[in-house]
Amino acid sequence: MSAPARPLRVAVIGSGPAGFYAAGALLTADPPAEVDLYDRLPAPWGLVRFGVAPDHPKIKDVSRAFEKIAARPGFRFLGNVEVGRDITPEDLSRFYDAVVYSVGAQTGRHLGIPGEELPGAWGATEFVAWYNGHPDFQDVPFDLDAERAVVVGAGNVALDVARMLALTEEELAPTDTTDAAIEAIIRSPLKEIVVLARRGPAQAAFTTPELKEMGELAGADIAVDPAELDLDAASAAFAEADTNARRNMEVLRQLAARPPAGKPRLVRFRFCVSPVAVLGDERVEAVELVRNRLESDESGHVRAVATDERETIPAGLVFRSVGYHGVPLEGVPFDERRGTIPNEGGLVGEGVYCAGWIKRGPTGVIGTNKKDATETVEMLIEDARAGRLPEAAQPHPAAPLELLAERGVEVVSYAGWETLDAAEKAAGEARGKPRVKRVTWGDLLAAARGEAGRPLSRA
Repeated sequence: MSAPARPLRVAVIGSGPAGFYAAGALLTADPPAEVDLYDRLPAPWGLVRFGVAPDHPKIKDVSRAFEKIAARPGFRFLGNVEVGRDITPEDLSRFYDAVVYSVGAQTGRHLGIPGEELPGAWGATEFVAWYNGHPDFQDVPFDLDAERAVVVGAGNVALDVARMLALTEEELAPTDTTDAAIEAIIRSPLKEIVVLARRGPAQAAFTTPELKEMGELAGADIAVDPAELDLDAASAAFAEADTNARRNMEVLRQLAARPPAGKPRLVRFRFCVSPVAVLGDERVEAVELVRNRLESDESGHVRAVATDERETIPAGLVFRSVGYHGVPLEGVPFDERRGTIPNEGGLVGEGVYCAGWIKRGPTGVIGTNKKDATETVEMLIEDARAGRLPEAAQPHPAAPLELLAERGVEVVSYAGWETLDAAEKAAGEARGKPRVKRVTWGDLLAAARGEAGRPLSRA
């Protein structure tokens, strides 16, 4: 790369945070590479658009950094292109010197218990995608006609689901939550949302600001049993040493001491319990729980061990939020157990790399992906300098576009995304929202073309 005849050409697959950070690192390398950033959706940003809770708009501001990356010379966005369907890994290897897969973890883990496929039992990933306007999930029949919902999990996604179910119309109105989801949430007869944590409060993965936010809901009280906040020795030692755990315990104790205010909904936290069965004939009717005891090993790691104590709580909805899981791409190695592409520091094989959740698993926050993607790109650049990358057979920038045109694929360029983005923001401005999302494939593509499409506001 000291005196290249042409710029290094790299395809990055997946335009979420890891993909954009990888693109940014490549575009600012010495010398800079040319980057084509692919996404199967017409809109970029991945979970920033389709995963971050709509009532957390400040987190979505990270997209401004992505916009700066997209403005750099050598960047192209190829939206509405699915690798494996529209273009294959073999095609990519002809057109590019290297390929970086940053496709995230697109599905949720299962509980592995009887009844979890009953109507009314959902993955949190599906629910989050639905209320965020992901076009693949707008026809999913979410029926929130229940008085009690159970959310299984002790991370921020579980908090997002519980909080979204508890928000009032006034809290939802200024967000970019879809109209269908707002209607379903405000019309739901929900009275109680129960959040189940397998281990104790000290081991919960909530981050403190998100946990604290639960106590600020306009339409929901919070219930925590003070007895469940009594820690065993190992948990107490962990909470003392871990800043997040210590702060979480402080917030939980404050919530436990707060008397109910008589708000219309209640969010109840339960610790050291696990669902063992979802019960019901034609849909969810109840959840059977087992009480866990905590045991610690010599290293101080605390695990939950089931006891003989069981209980059944009536519920009409169950949301499992026990982690994301990657999805395999045809022609790309995949570790089914871990849900990742097997790699060594981001290197998959000759000229093939990965970054983000598909590299390390679904851990960390949005910013974690910057360091992760930079690590991968540094390895890629080192391989390029050492002559370890296979040279693309057809490196001309027009080659992939010509192939996609031959196959009848309508590619959404970055200019097309900007047109779509402007249409959504204009519709949102008229209603006091950051945007009103197009939520079907047809409407997304129409807006990217600059067409008016169907009306974006409610009648």
